[in-house]
Amino acid sequence: MNYRALWTVVLIFAVLLSGCSAGSPTKGEVTVFVAGPLSGFQANTGQTVAGGVRLMAEQINRSGGLLGYKVKVVALDDEADSDVAVSVAEEIKAALDRGDKVLGVIGHPNSGQTAAAMAIYKDLPIIIITPTASEVGLTHQGYRNFFRVNASNDVQANVGAEYLVNKLGAKKIAVLYNDDLYGIDLGKLVAAELTRLGAQAPVSLQVQVEQNRFGDEVAKVKSAGVDAIYYAGYEVECPYLRADLRDAGLDGLTFMASDGCFLSATIDNSDGAAEGMYVTGFAPSPKTAVDQAWVQAYQAVEYRNPDTYSINGYSAMAVLTEGVKKAGSLSAARVADAIRKLDITTPLGAVQFQDNGDLRAPQIYIFQVKDGEFAQVAQ
Repeated sequence: MNYRALWTVVLIFAVLLSGCSAGSPTKGEVTVFVAGPLSGFQANTGQTVAGGVRLMAEQINRSGGLLGYKVKVVALDDEADSDVAVSVAEEIKAALDRGDKVLGVIGHPNSGQTAAAMAIYKDLPIIIITPTASEVGLTHQGYRNFFRVNASNDVQANVGAEYLVNKLGAKKIAVLYNDDLYGIDLGKLVAAELTRLGAQAPVSLQVQVEQNRFGDEVAKVKSAGVDAIYYAGYEVECPYLRADLRDAGLDGLTFMASDGCFLSATIDNSDGAAEGMYVTGFAPSPKTAVDQAWVQAYQAVEYRNPDTYSINGYSAMAVLTEGVKKAGSLSAARVADAIRKLDITTPLGAVQFQDNGDLRAPQIYIFQVKDGEFAQVAQ
């Protein structure tokens, strides 16, 4: 199905609806929190997710609100730190305790912060929808109020490893992974999948989040004689890793990075070293998933261009609000039940959920950096 064409129709309908005499929300405000890194080394991730949420809220409010309520979006900074994420969750709990109407949380983007905050969220009468957190265990804790609009790490590992081995012909792959919940989980899964496919993974190296020198790791990769590298990390480290590989004469090795690197900073900060690398993503590029009308609507709200995960934030918010409409209620229990029965189309494509909060048909997109841009090569 051509989801871009279908989503264009949906967007046009939303624009037309916003111009109708739907009236203004009359019942007051209901808050949706966006929790993620808004400052520090991963600020762009959180800000782009928040931008997508704000755009959806703007469209809802212009069309009369949500069950008569104006949707208020409040963004909270978890600084990509799990302790801070717990403080964010406690702040949201405090809002509920003082009687604020809180519908839910779009967040957190990172697995570590999501896992930490869920210790509090799980007992709150709100819905939690992560736009990108992918650690497998997040949806295996029995949470009834938790959903994600992205694939989990096991799906990403399978797709990435199969593409490396069966499409790109890699036989001996070094696996580098960050030292957080996300990186450790994904690195382990990728190495196991490579072995299952008959490839070798002789080098498995843990690196630090925010690491910017990879001389020791590059030396080990070079001595192992691998023909490919898989990196499970973020856009913060990836440009430095690529640059160090180039300086060591290894930029010709096949290189695949995970979804954490599917952001413009990977290219913008690499001084050309990102060219030719592959990356897996949880979403199509905004340049292909949505049309110019959507981009202009985003710019009007955010005063900036959308980045990769703007459409994840937008789609997560769409799931939340459609769940409310289907439930006809702000009750978290009713909304959660309604979300499990949803079948909607978003910029991410068709969205349906399993009982545990995972997508029924999660998608992984594969891109290659060509001429300084992410070009989709597989899905």
